Amino acid sequence: MVFNGEAIADSCAVKMLHETEHLPVYYFHEGDVRWELLDPSDHITSSPVKGEARYWTVRVRGRTAENAVWSYPQPIEGCPLPPGHMAFAWGAMDPWHKEDEEVFVHPRDPYHRIDNLRSSRRVRIIIGGEVVAETSRPRLLLETGLPVRYYIPEADVQRVHLRPSEKHTRCPYKGEARFYSVEAGGKVERDLAWFYPSPSRDAVGVEGCICFFNEQVGLEVDDVRQPRPTTRWS
Repeated sequence: MVFNGEAIADSCAVKMLHETEHLPVYYFHEGDVRWELLDPSDHITSSPVKGEARYWTVRVRGRTAENAVWSYPQPIEGCPLPPGHMAFAWGAMDPWHKEDEEVFVHPRDPYHRIDNLRSSRRVRIIIGGEVVAETSRPRLLLETGLPVRYYIPEADVQRVHLRPSEKHTRCPYKGEARFYSVEAGGKVERDLAWFYPSPSRDAVGVEGCICFFNEQVGLEVDDVRQPRPTTRWS
């Protein structure tokens, strides 16, 4: 794990803490942390399941991350963490790597799954009364907690409807997504479609494909109109 060009912690014995309703967190043994780059902080927090947390600030060549490191020096009984382990605020640090692969957004949740399937279903995307994409060779991406996503080969998308977008997002399971806005039916729908130019290994099958938010478009699968799922993108 790196901050301002310096490796702050490097370990072959990282522990992952997975708590209900929280993202996973990596904890490093204190012996694998570069203490000379940390300054003690007066900040303290308390957890009912872990105990009292003490904090440190990271300082490297004039750049500072306040209260970005914490540990539980005297964890309470039942705490799943052994003493002598430290965590780092994910967003305050620079690139994280697991072996030689960069990890985006947060550690991968061991209870989160992706299935990436070839299919011969006939999929049609309709926007503003126009057929924007149609294929019989989609890739179906099934991901924990999300509706089925239908990835359509670029050759089967009417690119005349696509408009470049500056939006991009990152996913710890799929990689970095780039977006398109879509013009159809006399309207431009912003950031309605996305693709992964270099998907992570779990989603490598969707490379060269474009996906549309089925919460916002007309989606037909085998000539049957699909209901729009309700999600935060609805």
